[in-house]
Amino acid sequence: MEGDTFSGLGNGTQIDSKVVQTFQKSFVQVQNILDQNRLLINEINQNHESKIPDNLSRNVGLIRELNNNIRRVVDLYADLSSSFTKSMDASSEGDSSGAMKSDGKAGHKRNRPA
Repeated sequence: MEGDTFSGLGNGTQIDSKVVQTFQKSFVQVQNILDQNRLLINEINQNHESKIPDNLSRNVGLIRELNNNIRRVVDLYADLSSSFTKSMDASSEGDSSGAMKSDGKAGHKRNRPA
């Protein structure tokens, strides 16, 4: 699968399978954190409703954990966005509609009407 390309954007753009695997791994991480957050929020709500002092004290730590998880999700999405931008830049540089000039910069071919 390594080195394979994936044409999954609907516009003919091909993406390296490594990139797809990286995206998939990141989305799984995000989903796992969000699932954990759902459990934390449920426990926080139960503790709050119970009004038991020990449970309310425990919420402080649970809310900190929830906030840290949210930061992790934001960081993962920022990394995904950056990776996606880099992969799109790389794929557009290798795009068949662009030709490399002698100065190393990509130029664009014009298609003449038939």
